[in-house]
Amino acid sequence: MKIKKEDMPITMQAPNTLMRAIPDCGGITLGYNELPAGTDFTPLLQGLNNDSCHAPHWGYVIEGKILIIYDNGKQELVGAGEMYYWPAGHTAIVKENLKIIEFSPTKQLNEVLENVGKRMAELSA
Repeated sequence: MKIKKEDMPITMQAPNTLMRAIPDCGGITLGYNELPAGTDFTPLLQGLNNDSCHAPHWGYVIEGKILIIYDNGKQELVGAGEMYYWPAGHTAIVKENLKIIEFSPTKQLNEVLENVGKRMAELSA
């Protein structure tokens, strides 16, 4: 299978935000995300175990920077041109407008995204 990012289904779109994904490619979701500086996932993860993401992610930062904060307090700034692995137990804050390619286990990612959707609805009410 191969696909251009422009042909991937859009899963979320908002001002300066574009998320595309192809779920369950052998148990992995393929993602392409564009997120603006200042995006903070922390409030969206509340309600999950340790209020953090329990899906591991592998990926590559095309553009921008993102700060990863692990449950143990360790922090890691990942920037353009860098590949990454983020194990379960983290949150993230976008520091510079971000474009990433990401691979995540579909089951865990869907559980996290379900919670994110509920939190977004609660926060916008």
